[in-house]
Amino acid sequence: MSIVITVTSGKGGVGKSTTLANIAVGMADEGKKVVAVDFDIGLRNLDMLLGLENRIVYNVIDVMEGKCNLTQALINDKHSKNLFFLPASQTNDKNVLNKQKVKELLETLKKEFDIILIDSPAGIEGGFEHAIAYADRALIISTPDVSSVRDADRVIGIIDAKSEKAHKGEEVEKYVIINRIKPELVERGDMLTTEDVLNILALPLIGIVPDCEKVISSTNMGEPIIRDLKAESGEAYRHISRRILGEEVEYLDLSVKKVSLKGFFHEFFC
Repeated sequence: MSIVITVTSGKGGVGKSTTLANIAVGMADEGKKVVAVDFDIGLRNLDMLLGLENRIVYNVIDVMEGKCNLTQALINDKHSKNLFFLPASQTNDKNVLNKQKVKELLETLKKEFDIILIDSPAGIEGGFEHAIAYADRALIISTPDVSSVRDADRVIGIIDAKSEKAHKGEEVEKYVIINRIKPELVERGDMLTTEDVLNILALPLIGIVPDCEKVISSTNMGEPIIRDLKAESGEAYRHISRRILGEEVEYLDLSVKKVSLKGFFHEFFC
């Protein structure tokens, strides 16, 4: 059966769209037919993260308003035949989304795809509510700082109150991805630990992603870091993708690595 997964956060700038782009690639590489839908109307960043910004002709609003059919708006990824992208509009306001039209769009997508990933706008305005309305699962992205975790907790409450599943007395499956972890700051007590975040949010963990400078360069090139087999963050996203699909995968060891003086000079000069 098809599954609708909304990727969301309370606070902007925590790596929500980057996470979605990477796990979309990861699940497509695992053989699932995946569509990434950008509901961040008015901003539209997901296209750049996937390197597909120059291929956009129509967008999700055009589809819902009948200006084109779904096939015309869907963009196939350059590297994976299993991954498709449905872009947001840059010229419309988030309030243009209509709940019934969103439902109809998702029902159509379910006939074609195994996984429907929705990129939700950050915050709790109307666009967010449309993005979580018909979710089967929600991935809550948070960085390990108090403000991000607090905002994520607020989002969890809204999902539990306003999703369609909530109206039916059911519950959206919710999982936490902790992004941009810096082990040295955690060890010094300057950053929340994984346990701290999970104690506050009271949700199961599905991924931890280390802070990585390579993510910035990969974003600028439109090449998700998951395709870099040498990047630790890429490995983290591959593990998350497999966990979403039901595999049991060990978590990365993000403890501070102790390097001997001899090892330091070897790493520095070699």
